[in-house]
Amino acid sequence: MNNSVTNTARLLWAGLRALLVLTVVTGILYPLAITGVAQGLFPGKANGSEIKADGKVVGSSLIGQAYNLPLKQGQETPEPDLKWFQGRPQNGLGTNSANTQYKLILSGATNRSGDNAELIRWVKDAKAAVIKDNSTADYKVKASDVPADAVTSSGSGLDPDISPEYADIQVHRIAETNGLSVAQVQKLVDEHTDGRVLGFMGEPTVNVLELNIALKELVAKS
Repeated sequence: MNNSVTNTARLLWAGLRALLVLTVVTGILYPLAITGVAQGLFPGKANGSEIKADGKVVGSSLIGQAYNLPLKQGQETPEPDLKWFQGRPQNGLGTNSANTQYKLILSGATNRSGDNAELIRWVKDAKAAVIKDNSTADYKVKASDVPADAVTSSGSGLDPDISPEYADIQVHRIAETNGLSVAQVQKLVDEHTDGRVLGFMGEPTVNVLELNIALKELVAKS
């Protein structure tokens, strides 16, 4: 009996010591070491890829933002603020309840197949809106000019980037709305276009938040 109690106590004490040691090593020392290495080598990424403007953090380069006008009385969906470059559609083109206006609660896509009638209607409506919003007195957007990312949401619904093609068809509207020349705005887009990773992976992209920050600075100077 005494031997059984002694062995049990010894095993419990050994287990407790192992728990304490592993808790300190894996729960305290290891996280601190990884955090230290990350802060030392990749501080920007470790802190969430923050983007600053006027000395304040205004977002992350990894998370898209909406540029909309305030809701009017009776409106359920806000209208885009056309003085800013617009990103990809949010909310799964207006119906994804998993992610509403880029609120960081959940992310998700429409989960509809390519031949889904509702998805096809959403894409057609989005395409018509892109053509209407970005056509100006001296520049008309053609249906063939509208890229896929202008009318479809990403898998996460939080894509911060758009294609250079989508940025390009917004240039005339941005110039007209903000009192800038087309050349000034086009230069801004070109300067904020990132090429393929390592020159061959992925596609060129434009970060919408970074582009709009640069646009705000350009408007202020003008």
